[in-house]
Amino acid sequence: MILPESGSSSRPVWFTSSYSNGAGGECVECALTGDGALVRDTKSAETHVIAVSSIAWRSFVQTMKRVSVRL
Repeated sequence: MILPESGSSSRPVWFTSSYSNGAGGECVECALTGDGALVRDTKSAETHVIAVSSIAWRSFVQTMKRVSVRL
């Protein structure tokens, strides 16, 4: 899967997890940046955004991949 990276001068390109069903559940959206990633709640996308470093984002994604293999 290739994920879009937001350019430095453009607005973030947000994407949802492939596990998001679009039915209004507990979902987050993410946008990749040159420094890491942005994360926000899909229900209140215009309010709070969490910025994480590329090291933290990579660690999170790798952990989720390992956990999902065990399920």
